[in-house]
Amino acid sequence: MATFLLAIVSRSIGTSGCLKHSSSPMQSVLIAASLFLLLAACTVGCQERSDPENTVSATAKRQMIEPAQPLPASGRMEPGEPAAPFVLTERSGAAFDSASLRGKVWLGSVFFANCPGPCFRENQAIAEILGLISEPDFIAVSLTCDPENDTPDVLRRYADRFEADPTRWKFLTGSMEIIKAVANTTLLLPAEVGIHSERGVVFDREGRLRGSYHLLQPDRVSLLVKLIRDVLAEPAPDAAANPVDRLPDSGIAPTSGEPAR
Repeated sequence: MATFLLAIVSRSIGTSGCLKHSSSPMQSVLIAASLFLLLAACTVGCQERSDPENTVSATAKRQMIEPAQPLPASGRMEPGEPAAPFVLTERSGAAFDSASLRGKVWLGSVFFANCPGPCFRENQAIAEILGLISEPDFIAVSLTCDPENDTPDVLRRYADRFEADPTRWKFLTGSMEIIKAVANTTLLLPAEVGIHSERGVVFDREGRLRGSYHLLQPDRVSLLVKLIRDVLAEPAPDAAANPVDRLPDSGIAPTSGEPAR
């Protein structure tokens, strides 16, 4: 494109570098437009060369907004089967067994600590929800989709930015294979390295998916809070009911002996 425009301009400029006096008004307009477009093309090209991650970043942002597989409709859902248990690693370095969620209402989400976009606001919304709903039987569970970089120590420092109570807000890392399986099959959310949804997903005391809402939209967060409160008001289940199969462990060895509670 730039070469084509340059050729047009060159044919209309003399050896002195000035416009030929014989140029018609239409030629002058064409030359001016060509020079403008040529300058714009050069500017964009220079920006892309100076920021080699520019294209990748834009692609990642599109993928976060438009995941490869469509998400289920947001809102409340009829309870289905309990989600399969899993074991990942909490920011404390201890193993986190999702069996500890039995009897609790929990809010699941996906993020990564170095996210340049919406993750911080997503987690701010979760912090606000935890502040509004103080019941100890309600907790948040956040999975990183960048486990290679989000080690327990990184997640611990990240959680400190939100003054996250470790008894009520779990930050989990582990094998990307397991994280993706939990995100895709339990949360019904996309999860690739650095790619995620901004939804919060609610589970009841039996581990059944009850609904999801966008965490970056205040009106949706209000609906999410109402859903959580409604599910909390439901009677507790029989602890012996609904046995489920287990997903593989996280693949990261815990750094302390006791599972996180």
